[in-house]
Amino acid sequence: MVCVSVTGCSDGAGVAEDARAGADTVEVLHQAAATLRRAGSAQTRTSMEMATGGTRVTIRGEGVYDFEQQRGRLKVQLPQDPAGAAEHRPITELLAPGALFMKNRGAGVPADKWVRVETATLSDGNLVTGGATDPYAAAELLRGARSATYVGRTEVAGTPVRHYRGTADLDVAAKSASEGNRDALKAAAKGFATAQVPFDAYLDDQGRLRKVRHRFSFVNGSQKGTVAVASTTLLYDFGVAADVLLPESADIFAGKIAE
Repeated sequence: MVCVSVTGCSDGAGVAEDARAGADTVEVLHQAAATLRRAGSAQTRTSMEMATGGTRVTIRGEGVYDFEQQRGRLKVQLPQDPAGAAEHRPITELLAPGALFMKNRGAGVPADKWVRVETATLSDGNLVTGGATDPYAAAELLRGARSATYVGRTEVAGTPVRHYRGTADLDVAAKSASEGNRDALKAAAKGFATAQVPFDAYLDDQGRLRKVRHRFSFVNGSQKGTVAVASTTLLYDFGVAADVLLPESADIFAGKIAE
């Protein structure tokens, strides 16, 4: 059953406009990924927050994404060590349908080589592993929205947006996802502690996703209970050049990766 409610409306014409926006809330969210494909490309900033060992850490990324090709390039900065050691070198990540490529992965990988990971083999479908959620996968997760509320109008980085809040089902999202994300989302539906993913999504007046925040939950293998991860994706500067070239096979590390 789909549950829709409308709050945060303003007076006058805004009431009618916002009421219409809330009336088809779930369908608007289901169309977010397709709208991004029509937009072509965008710059993106990402953040991933999690608590580990009693300390909250944040991993940040920045780059570009081509929604038509479903390819992106990010520089991901790991947090400083709690002991105050020197900062890690940024990891360059290339995102592609079904695959994640990483350079500066460390752990015995030569500096000029890439590591390739098949996202469907990851228990979280690479929604968390890479330290950034693939922007198109983040949008396709909204295809699994089963219930949602239209919260009202606000702004994201100076752009007027409509704020929606709800819960997406990973199983449902996987069934409706593009071929490149389907198997990864299926893996996430099995690997996370729950297939239900709370979200906050912010769409501009053209229906383009400007910001989305997902809250994932997975089982910690070394401790009882679950770990909560909040992943935020910000999109801006639509139409920017976003040529993402994937590595040649000779540039991909074939050896064993140390843990």
